Amino acid sequence: MNKAIYLATLLLTILFLSFHRLDTSSSTYHSIEELRHAYERPASLWPTPTLDSTAVFTELGALLSPPLIDKKDRNKVELGKLLFYDPRLSSSNKIACATCHIDSEHWADKETLAIGHEGLVGTRNTPTIENVWIQKELFWDGRANSLQEQQMMSIENHVEMFQDIDSLPVKIATIKGYQKHFKKTYGTTVITKDRILDAIALFQKTIVSNPTPFDNFVNGDYQSLSDQQVHGLHLFRTKARCINCHNGPYFTDLQYHNEGFTFYKRKREDLGRYNVTHKAADVGKMKTPGLRNVLHTGPWFHQGIFPTIESVIGMYNVGMNTPYRREEYKNDSLFPITSPLIKKLGLTKEEQLAIIAFLQALSSKPMLIDKPKLPEK
Repeated sequence: MNKAIYLATLLLTILFLSFHRLDTSSSTYHSIEELRHAYERPASLWPTPTLDSTAVFTELGALLSPPLIDKKDRNKVELGKLLFYDPRLSSSNKIACATCHIDSEHWADKETLAIGHEGLVGTRNTPTIENVWIQKELFWDGRANSLQEQQMMSIENHVEMFQDIDSLPVKIATIKGYQKHFKKTYGTTVITKDRILDAIALFQKTIVSNPTPFDNFVNGDYQSLSDQQVHGLHLFRTKARCINCHNGPYFTDLQYHNEGFTFYKRKREDLGRYNVTHKAADVGKMKTPGLRNVLHTGPWFHQGIFPTIESVIGMYNVGMNTPYRREEYKNDSLFPITSPLIKKLGLTKEEQLAIIAFLQALSSKPMLIDKPKLPEK
């Protein structure tokens, strides 16, 4: 072979390999072609994820079908929607459920901390209620065991809606326009708190996220993810260790973990799950949020302390925060302990960008609602 042709061929080969080579020490895949081949098949055949023994794991998957609404309950959904959007459920007549859970914002509110009654600021970030039907416990600390209980707590909370739940039915009954809706839904015009809460809960169960490029990929459309996103998917399941907590079709294990931001004995202290269970092991633990549409529901974490997704990934990369146990806390059983599932990752900048690209593949258009005309007095 002509020497010049040989050298040119060698150079092109080197350039090709370097362009296609993956920059990840955790991968045994030497090219994006190999990695795509590993993932362009059913999820049950994907590479083994990097999991700790304590992880509660379900493989990633496509959206599940929410429970079907029986025909006889469709009127209840419509009533629930009216109540969800009605600020008269609050004592000030200014705050509705929809004030903090905004459809165009993927059913969150973009605020660092929730803002409620007379402008009072809460202590936690508003979680999205997209796909809330999968939740067994509600709120960051899981203190509500049903959607009805969650509604009641929010309505009565002095920072949120500040409305006495027992007097609410009387208040709603004074709005004549509601009587026909309760008659149509329940057969009588009798308005009770249970009927109010049940209707809102059923409406909330209809709030779901739309299919994403990731869902298309899992369902066999393998061109729906870019090379960078496939790389990010692999990192998500392996080197970046995200899969330990963010797994299953909704990217949450529905468990509680301490990520190092309890602010123990400080102004912003939040003991999280401990306030519910009173178990020392639960100090600072918060429920794992799902990641569908996560790029659209910032700022992130239970106190909204991370304003950009880059800052979130960067913090995970350094192993989050491990509070230093000073001498005065040596024997303090409530001193918060960061979850052992969180470790330093050593992700390169390229790898961090690949993970963010994958998270983008979990995005969909929000489920928008035609705002109802509220009943008149």
